[in-house]
Formats: sequence, structure tokens, C-alpha cells
Amino acid sequence: MKKINFKKVVYFGCGVVAFCLVSFIFVWVMFGNSLPDVEDFDNAVIVQSVSIYDRTGEVMLYNNTASENRHIVSLDEIPDIVVKSTLAAEDHNFYSHGPISIPGILRSFIANLKSGSLAQGGSTLTMQLARNAFLSNEKKYERKLKEIILAFRLEGFYSKDDILEMYLNQVPYGYNAYGIESGSRLYFNKPVTDLNLTEAVYLASILNAPSYLSPYGNHRDDLEARKEYVLKKMYKLGWISEKELEDSLEEEVVFVPKNVSMIAPHFVAYVQQLLVEKYGKDRVESGGLKVISTLDIDLQRMAEKVVQEHSVLNEEKFGVKNMALLSQDPKTGQILAMVGSKDFFDLEDEGNFNAVFGLRQPGSSFKPFAYVKAFEKGYTPDTVVFDLQTNFSNNSDPYVPVNYDHEYVGPVNLRNALAQSRNVPAVKTLYLAGLDNVINFAKECGVTTLTEKPSYYGLPLVLGGGAVNLYEMVGAYSVFAQDGVYHEQSPILKVIDYDGTVLYEYEDSYTEVIDSNYVRMLNDVLSDNVARTPLYGTYYNPMFFGNNIPVAAKTGTSQDYRGAWIFGYTPNLVTGVWVGNNDYSPIKKEGSGGMVAAPVWHDFMEQAIVKMGIEYFFPPTVPKISKPMLNGEYVTQIDDTVQVHSILYYVDKNNPLGRIPKYPSFDSQFDNWEETVVNWANKMFVGFGDKLNAEFNSDIYAVSFKEEGETGEVMQMEFVSPVNGGNFSANLEVKVIGDYLVKKEVYLNDMYLGELNFIENVNGYKIYKYMLPTEGISGACVIKVRLVNKNGDVLEKYINVYR
Repeated sequence: MKKINFKKVVYFGCGVVAFCLVSFIFVWVMFGNSLPDVEDFDNAVIVQSVSIYDRTGEVMLYNNTASENRHIVSLDEIPDIVVKSTLAAEDHNFYSHGPISIPGILRSFIANLKSGSLAQGGSTLTMQLARNAFLSNEKKYERKLKEIILAFRLEGFYSKDDILEMYLNQVPYGYNAYGIESGSRLYFNKPVTDLNLTEAVYLASILNAPSYLSPYGNHRDDLEARKEYVLKKMYKLGWISEKELEDSLEEEVVFVPKNVSMIAPHFVAYVQQLLVEKYGKDRVESGGLKVISTLDIDLQRMAEKVVQEHSVLNEEKFGVKNMALLSQDPKTGQILAMVGSKDFFDLEDEGNFNAVFGLRQPGSSFKPFAYVKAFEKGYTPDTVVFDLQTNFSNNSDPYVPVNYDHEYVGPVNLRNALAQSRNVPAVKTLYLAGLDNVINFAKECGVTTLTEKPSYYGLPLVLGGGAVNLYEMVGAYSVFAQDGVYHEQSPILKVIDYDGTVLYEYEDSYTEVIDSNYVRMLNDVLSDNVARTPLYGTYYNPMFFGNNIPVAAKTGTSQDYRGAWIFGYTPNLVTGVWVGNNDYSPIKKEGSGGMVAAPVWHDFMEQAIVKMGIEYFFPPTVPKISKPMLNGEYVTQIDDTVQVHSILYYVDKNNPLGRIPKYPSFDSQFDNWEETVVNWANKMFVGFGDKLNAEFNSDIYAVSFKEEGETGEVMQMEFVSPVNGGNFSANLEVKVIGDYLVKKEVYLNDMYLGELNFIENVNGYKIYKYMLPTEGISGACVIKVRLVNKNGDVLEKYINVYR
């Protein structure tokens, strides 16, 4: 091991100290005379207000120093536990170090170099006081040097107790509350002298980021984590006992909002959160920023009024305690109105939680993503699928979705299936469109919450099996309103610094995620009042605004009635509504999206359309397709034989416009779908007798060919080994009913191998075997047996196996 040269280390350390000393003297000379006089602390400009306006720049939504709330208390009046909580959170070595903390500054300097930002400040409590009282909050190294100079001056003129007292009387706690006394009254409605340990720790925790860690915001979990950190640090420092630690961690504290003046509070809190993420808490709290938001004050007031009007009725009738509404301009992605709950300040029902961002299952409101991707593949609104009770599972765990009315209507085209929100056709449509395709499309539309592998969600995804939030879903539906173009969502138009510098200005960011014609097909379906009448009725239809006002919409109901949704749009406005309970408890079973959420949405849109004006959707171009099922016809006829099959009989789901599959049962869902269709057809076409070509075997699918004029002999065949969908086995065994067989041909992947060999008669069956080749066989294989009797009747059956 190489020995350490301590002499060089000492020389290096002395060099660093000398450099720092020279730099400090230089900075003192450069800036010292221009800095404020710390002796005149009472006249210091403590804060420059941050103002948030509506999109016109005329209506102030929030100003963090409007009616500034400040109460001065002496250090002697502040309980020791409050002081220790603050020191533990901000600067526990305050009384033992000088104006600056060299280790703290070095740590922040290195961290900032690594991150390429100025996120960490390394400030002592004295430096924080200097910054808050005398300097702007722009994060520059120049400002940090000024902080250091002022910190030395402060500690040269004031005692540690004086500095701590000044700090506790001017530090911001959010919502216009400055100083510990104001913070105590704001959050707990009591003087600082009455605070207990837990309350004191909460106040100390909030100091780290008053906007982000507000107990009235969406980051309560982060506030709890900060509280736990401060408590454990106090215990580690020996300032509280183990019992006090445990009791405080378990204690539930009630926050009492008071005298907070704010328009659109959930929206303002969201804007503040974004500002803190971009510019840091100090600059947002007291940096003099002027923010022009995207909020339309007229639409916001409409939204708040509608939510309030429906809140009482919905709670009495459906047991609903909360709702949220979000509206945006689909042409720009700009947020126009946001209501996160019925009452921001109703903490008993967690009104401060912004339900716009709550993760919930969207129910049927996710269906349009599957349908539009199906249209992209070549299916059309005229395409027919069968709405029949179907088990979509191929294993022992069945998946049998049911419709909302527990009934099945048989053949239905995709237009009516979506407009009337039939569940079984929706699951089939997702399968045809492709699960991966639909998930990727939703992500391209701005949905970020579907983070699991596709297999995690499976086919139930189309019925709401993946958690989403209202904010991103409104953004995603905007793609439909804008002919397939996604515009990045934004609540901010402009941010202006205290000196007039424009820090940020909105620029539209957009991406075309799907061809416009497929979206136009979807819009034509979702705005079709005739198609959705069977679901919503003729006389009361919350999606109907008049014959000349086309509005597209889709409702959704979460599993077990844990929430109700609706998303609706015109080309110039998209609005989503969620109704439910924050604790995820179910609402009454009558509370579907159409019954609970749709009336709220309708009343808002009815007023909003008047303000925004009427715009019309472009009509789609729907191709004419001759293939059965795709052309809307589910019954075909060849000579005297009626053909009724599932759609998978006619299409390869990955290429529906291509040739009819030669082996439809190669599709893993074919047997599941075909069996229900055949059973349905046998009941519906009772009078057709032999003219109905509908027979099904659960293991295999047979196509029988009968020559014209022949009476035919009975032929039946069943594979014994291997089984359909199973592993390849060289020992092919079939059992047959039929006499006078002239051909018993065996094929492997369409290659003729030879004739079956008769083995024995068992219970009326003839047992035949054939030894299949194994060399060069791998992957998916199709084994076919073709029987021909003396009359020329043909029976072909095949299975899919894997090696």
C-alpha cells in the first residue's frame, strides 16, 4: 500500500484555506459597501410578494403577502419545544458554529456541481435570515457570497438569541402567515404558547417548503415523512425521550384553515407546486414573481357553482362526498378551470386533497382508446361482434365479464357497442386492437400511470382495470377533440421576475399520435345521440345539447361503484368530471357515471359552450369492406347453407383486411368466442335444420364440406393426443366414427405425411394412430387430419401444438 504523504495533505489544506480567505476578502471588498445595514433590521424589506393571476392578467387569484399576517413574539414567549423543533429541522448546530457552516457549504457546493443546479444552499439559520430579510431569492453563487457577508455582520451585531428571535418572527409558513405565531394561528388556531410537541414539529417541517408541504395540499405524505425525520433527529440529539417520539409519531393532529384568501385554491396550489419544482421554494415564497396562469375566471366560476349545486344532492341521493372537475382548451393544452373538491377548506372530508390528481379506476371511460386503435387496424363502426356471455380465459381462472344490465344482445356493431357501453364487445375490441397497442397509445396521449407490464392489466384494462387520474385523462381526450394531436398540458402562460425579466412564456408543444380519420370515426360514434339513446333514454339524455350542437362523451363507473366519471368534448373544449369518495368507499349502486357525473358535466358544458362558441367535428371517411362481420353482416349464405361465426373465423386480428384465416383456431381466443356464437345461432335459427352450418367441438374446430346431391354419411373425429394448444407429441392418436373411409390423410404444417393406421375399436370409436416426425420440428405447428368416405364426403380437423 502506498503511504500517504501527510506533508502534501497539509500543504493542500493550507492552500484551500488561503484561497477561501483571499476569495472572501475579495468578495467583501466587492460587495460589502453595497449591502444593506444589518443594524436597521426593522426597516428591512422582508419579502417581495408572489402574485398569481388569471389568463387576462387582471384578476388576482392569490398573493402571498396580501393582507399579510404577522404577529411578533419574544423568544421568551416561545416554548422550548418549538425552538428545538425548528433548530432540529433547519440548523441544529446553530448555537455551536459561527455565522457560516463550512462543512454545510462544501456539501452543498459539491452536490450542486454534481447536479448542475443550485438546488442545495447549505445555509445556516443566520444565512437564511440574511437572505430572507435583505436579498432577492434568485439562486446564484453571488447571492450566496452576499449571504455570508451579511451573516457575519448579523452575528457581529446581534446575539444568537436575537437572531433566532428575528428568524422565528419573519420566516414564512405559507398562506400569508409570517412568523411562528402567525403559523400557529393559521394551522392550529392557537397561540404559539399552547403548541404541543407534534404541532411544533409540523410547523418546523413546513418551513422546508411551505407551498409544497402545505397540509392543505396534495403532498401530505411528504409532510408526514418530514415530520418523522425531524422527530427522529430530535430524539437522536437527546432533545426528546423515546416515549415522546413514539407518542408524537402516533398522534393525529387536526389542521384548521383560517382566513386564507384565494380564488381557485386547488389550481393555485398546483401552480405553486410547479413553480417550486422549477424555481425553488425561496423564490416562490418571497421572490416577487408575477405569474399569469391559463385559468379562465368565467369558466372557473361556472365550474365551482355547478360542483356546489350538485354536491348536496349527490351526497343525499348517492352517498357521494366529493367531486372534481377539470376543463381545458384541446387546441393548446391550457387548463381553463379546475375544481379539486367541493370545498378546499373542508378538512373533515379531505377537501384540501386535489381529486383531479387522485389515482382511480376509470371504468368504461377507457374504452375509446381501444376502439380508436381498432379503427386504425381496419375495423370500422359497422364491424359486428357478438355480445354474448364469454369466458376469455384459457386457464383454470375464468374471466367472464358482464354487462351493466346483466343482459346480452347478441350481434352488435362497434358503433352501438361503444355508444351503449356494452362490456363484452369492449373486451373483444381490446383483444382485436391489441393490448400493447392500446397501452402505448394511451401513453402517447399523456397517460403516465400505466406503468406495469401489459400482462398485469390484461383484457380487464378496457373496463377500467388500470388506475388513471382526471388530469391526464382530460389531456388524453383532447387528442380526440383535436383530430389525433396531443398538446402538452399547461396551467401557466407567463412567469415574470421581480425586475420584469420574463422567466417563462408558454409555447405550444404538440405531437400527432394517430391519423385524424380514425379519431373522426370515434367522434362520430361518441356524438351519436341515436346510438346512445338505448342507454340514456330519449327524454333525459345528459349528453344531448340540441340537434345542432355535436358533443362527444363517454361515461365510466369504477368497479364496485367506487367512483363515477365522464369525459366529454367539442373541438374547442374538453371537460372531465369525477365523483366519489376520497377514502375509496363505494357510492350507492345507482351512482353510475351517467347518473352522478354526467349531470354535473352537462350543466357546466351547457354554459361553457355558450361562452366558447359552437364548433363542429370533421366527418370521417368510412371505407366499404366486403368481408363478413367487417361489413356489418354476421349471417352469410353459401347455396342453401347459412353461415354464422364469430369475427375471428373471418379475420386475422392483426390483419383484419387480409385473407380469411385458413386455420382460425390458431387464435387463442377463437374457441372461446366461436362456441358461444354457435350455441346462440343454434337457438336463433331453429327452423333452418341441416341448412345451418353451426357445430362446435370444444377441443377442435371442424369445417365440413358436402358435395351437392350427396346424402352423406355420418363422420365424426376427435383428437386424443396431442391436445389442441398443448405440447407437440410424435404419437398422434385420433378416434373416429365413420365407415367406408377411403382416405385418412395426415398433414403437418400443410405438408402431407401419410395415412392413419387403424389400431382397434373402442366403445363405438375406431382408434387410429400415426407416428409423426420430430426432426426439425420447433415452434408452433398445425396438425391436420383429412377423412374422405366412399361418397366423397370430407371431414377436416386440425389442432395447434407447440414444440
